[in-house]
Amino acid sequence: MKKDPFKITTSKCRHAALLSMALLVGCAAPDFDRALRDANELARPVSGSANASLASNASTRQELEKLSQRLLSAPLSPDGAAQLALANSPAFQSALAQGWEALAMARQRSLPGGVTFSFERLREGGDLEIGRLLSVGLFDLVTLPQRQSIWESTSQETRLRIASLIAQKVIDTKQAWIRAVAANEAEKYAKQVSDAAHASAELARRMQMVGNFTKLQAARQHLFYADATARLASARQLNKSSRETLISQLGLTPLQALQLKLPERLPTLPKTPRTVSQINATMADQRIDLRLARLQLEIVAKSHGIDLASSLTDIELGARSDTKFESNSDRSRTRGYELDIRLPVFDWGATRRSELDARLLAAAANYEDVGRAAASQLRVSYGAYRNAHDQARHHRDEVVPLLKTISEENLLRYNGMLIGVFELLADAREQIVGVSAAIEAQRDFWLADYALNSTLIGLPSPSTAQESSRSAARAAEPAAH
Repeated sequence: MKKDPFKITTSKCRHAALLSMALLVGCAAPDFDRALRDANELARPVSGSANASLASNASTRQELEKLSQRLLSAPLSPDGAAQLALANSPAFQSALAQGWEALAMARQRSLPGGVTFSFERLREGGDLEIGRLLSVGLFDLVTLPQRQSIWESTSQETRLRIASLIAQKVIDTKQAWIRAVAANEAEKYAKQVSDAAHASAELARRMQMVGNFTKLQAARQHLFYADATARLASARQLNKSSRETLISQLGLTPLQALQLKLPERLPTLPKTPRTVSQINATMADQRIDLRLARLQLEIVAKSHGIDLASSLTDIELGARSDTKFESNSDRSRTRGYELDIRLPVFDWGATRRSELDARLLAAAANYEDVGRAAASQLRVSYGAYRNAHDQARHHRDEVVPLLKTISEENLLRYNGMLIGVFELLADAREQIVGVSAAIEAQRDFWLADYALNSTLIGLPSPSTAQESSRSAARAAEPAAH
């Protein structure tokens, strides 16, 4: 019985399977759900109870839609706004998916290149020759432990970047929420000022008609009204734009935007501001930029030897089995192995060593720079926070009570006919303007508070994040196949 020339023996199949299994150990796709849970925990100092979820399937999307509808059914709090943005924003979901992609790509770069199978079928006259070659990169196998170590650091780096993404989204959303609520409240007070100015201008016009007011006095009252009308128009536009900015951060549809309800007032000021000791105690453990810089240094240091070796040589080992069928029905078999070695004829590594040394030096200097800049950033941010708190508290405890006292006294004087209606209306305008300034001070405090949280966790600026991302990509390139 003639054997099938295309049939590979059972022994060969067994050896190929064992080799493939050995190479594919740990090749399972990275668990992004676990990575996302870790990222949520890392962002907890800023995100609080808000959690990010990737809408990767229909059931998760339905859960996120139900959560969005529940949050929109009541006036939205700052924490509710943060959770709604994480659950509902398509832009944030896209960024999470890119994080998933980055994690998968990092995992793929840490694995060997796989097994190469070559098949040849050559015919010469009546002779037929079948060649089979199974090869593997020895360098990939030898450096597998180092690649796994790099993967662990890269995986942690990706988790930190996702945590930074979550924290940044929460900060941006809460700041947009503060601006929207403050703008809505400011518009209401601007409307009251406009109404008071309109009443004053109308009364002045009528008194001028009967000869009790000069043209100059009437013009002054109308000027107050014109200025108040312009301020009201600006307040309305600011309210609309602030609300739309918040809607954009939340990723709301037009129908959801109509359902959005905001509180009437900003949150009250905390009883006491955060102290320097509290800030210093939390900074070192929470700053993402310090952790990222340290991981960048670790990745570059770990990949230094692999980079240099891979630039100098590459080794492929293959097992070969050739079968020749001659025209006289004779068959012969040849077995052996092949070893392919790449020789660096034109560059023996001097250029590559310079590049790697420069990259390692840059990563070390960057880590030191981030550490030094962190303290300066914290001092600036904390100074702005304390100043905003003192200003808001001053308006709340000093300015507004004094304005209220003045208003009450003027009302008594008006009832006693010691002042006229115009003085009373002017006092009402001043009181409303003072309350509006207090609202702005309260808004600035909460914006400074969230900015301080951003500094504490060490959120990188967009340019810093992009450069760090490019640096990470360069560090991971040597592990690519």
